[in-house]
Amino acid sequence: MPASSIQVRRSNNTTPTPPQKQPQPTTLSRFPVPETLPFYHKHTVGPNQCCSYAVQTINAPLPAVWSVVRRFDNPQAYKHFVKSCHVINGDGHVGTLREVHVISGLPAANSTERLEILDDEHHVLSFSVIGGDHRLNNYRSVTTLHASPCGTGTVVVESYVCDVPPGNTREETCTFVDTIVRCNLQSLAQISENMAARSNK
Repeated sequence: MPASSIQVRRSNNTTPTPPQKQPQPTTLSRFPVPETLPFYHKHTVGPNQCCSYAVQTINAPLPAVWSVVRRFDNPQAYKHFVKSCHVINGDGHVGTLREVHVISGLPAANSTERLEILDDEHHVLSFSVIGGDHRLNNYRSVTTLHASPCGTGTVVVESYVCDVPPGNTREETCTFVDTIVRCNLQSLAQISENMAARSNK
């Protein structure tokens, strides 16, 4: 499998779009697309929202990557912009709420997030932001993991939709969020590949 790489694709619609008409991550994927991929990454984009996704290849087995991603209670394991996180309600199943505090320098202080999907069989995690001191209202993220064609690596697809904050453009909003998503996925790749390297020693 080639070295870890990431691809980004945006959809900045100005009118509400039915989910089935949204561009799918398959347009940039270089791996066999599971039937479940379009289902999980459908987003209805409102007139004042933006939508984007990124594809990250990781040279580590899927179980190792999933063991990091599935920890809804510990996003700071690979999300370096997260300073701390604690569960405020729930036991790790769907509906669990967490409060995330981010590092200084970002236009946010904290966010309250709800776990929407945790599928250990299909390797899907989704959460939505439902409160907090931040500018990304109605943010919803979906992350799916897929075995690479060679069977030794993992392909991660993360998509999101969110409102465009007052005073900002769709392009500005997508650029900001894409940067965070891209950094998170690159960090995930590094951590997962280091885990895999240690286990092979």
